[in-house]
Amino acid sequence: MNATSPPGSSAAGTQRHDQAPIFAALGDGTRLALVSKLCGGQARSISQLAQDSALSRQAITKHLRVLESAGIVHSSRSGRESRFQLDPQPLENVREYLELVSEQWDRALSRLTTLVER
Repeated sequence: MNATSPPGSSAAGTQRHDQAPIFAALGDGTRLALVSKLCGGQARSISQLAQDSALSRQAITKHLRVLESAGIVHSSRSGRESRFQLDPQPLENVREYLELVSEQWDRALSRLTTLVER
């Protein structure tokens, strides 16, 4: 990125498209709650994830499939039940992307401050 490039016009802009499905998947409160329940690192069944929820297991399953299609969780079969586990790597990638965007904005604001203070 050169000194006059706006944030989002370089590596962050390229990565933005890679991260969009993750942001879309996390843009729902139910899915954020499911991710939170899976943060312990252990695989959990749909029944376990539906506990203390007003949603049906079918609704929870639909939300889990969205998270799975974004790569945030993965499922495995254990007998007749599906068990879901968090994959932290996509969230780490998003964190790195947000840090890159933050750094770009910090540089842009610093340049603006320099121009205004002249």
